[in-house]
Amino acid sequence: MKITLAGSSHWHAEMHLDAARFYGAEIAGIWDEDPGQAHGFAAHHDLPFIKDFTEILSSPPDAILLMGHPSMVPARARAIIAAGIPLILEKPAASHTRELMALRELARQHQAFVAVPLPNRFGPAVAGFERLRRQGRAGPVAHCQFRLVNGPPQRYIADGVAWVVDPAVGGGGALRNLGIHGVDAALSLATGKLGLKSVSIANRIHPGPVEDHALLVLEDEAGAVFIVEAGYTFASMRPGGDFEWRIVSANATLIDHGDHATCATLDDAAVADLPVELPARLSSVHARYA
Repeated sequence: MKITLAGSSHWHAEMHLDAARFYGAEIAGIWDEDPGQAHGFAAHHDLPFIKDFTEILSSPPDAILLMGHPSMVPARARAIIAAGIPLILEKPAASHTRELMALRELARQHQAFVAVPLPNRFGPAVAGFERLRRQGRAGPVAHCQFRLVNGPPQRYIADGVAWVVDPAVGGGGALRNLGIHGVDAALSLATGKLGLKSVSIANRIHPGPVEDHALLVLEDEAGAVFIVEAGYTFASMRPGGDFEWRIVSANATLIDHGDHATCATLDDAAVADLPVELPARLSSVHARYA
């Protein structure tokens, strides 16, 4: 598969490059709104440099991974969808929900393939639980906890993407940026609709325009409880932060700490390590860069 990385100045670009190479994809080219940045990224990784975005559309790859500033991404995404090219759309893709709804409607009209990277839904705990569920061994979900707490918001400034913590551009703080992964996990595991039982949103450690910590408690129609914690309050810039994906059902407890995951089951009294099948860089930083 040939993939073009469009938006190499995004802080996820290195991660997506590692993932594509790990799975044997060919990088068809590197593009960015800033040609100088894209040229440097391409040269550093010995990859083709694409100067003009129209070159991507005229000689399309098998898929385009689109990243970038939310003010620029929607128009680029519309052009890719209209051209009939499969699209991987990195978040945040827009500053306002209405822009995303318009993109979704356009994709429906064109019957387009559009994916959003939510990698934790393919993590070892979720994948292990789904295997047990297919085998009829999981039992009802009782409670789950999805915690993704990274270092302070200054890291976005250091990465040259200060707009991430500008609510007028990035759309919100830790909950929208990181908590979306936990909410996605809860939606995928819930029975029926999810309801919000309680919420705490604050910025006590890093005062600013967006929250640095958020805690949601959700409940589905079967009574299962899902706790989603997201934040910028981990006291270090090191990769990984404070990450834990915990799924508890009647027969199983699965825990993913990012670089190590385990599964315990009552029916066979076993505790086993779960495979963490990620590129080396992803296994150590996928929590930081979510």
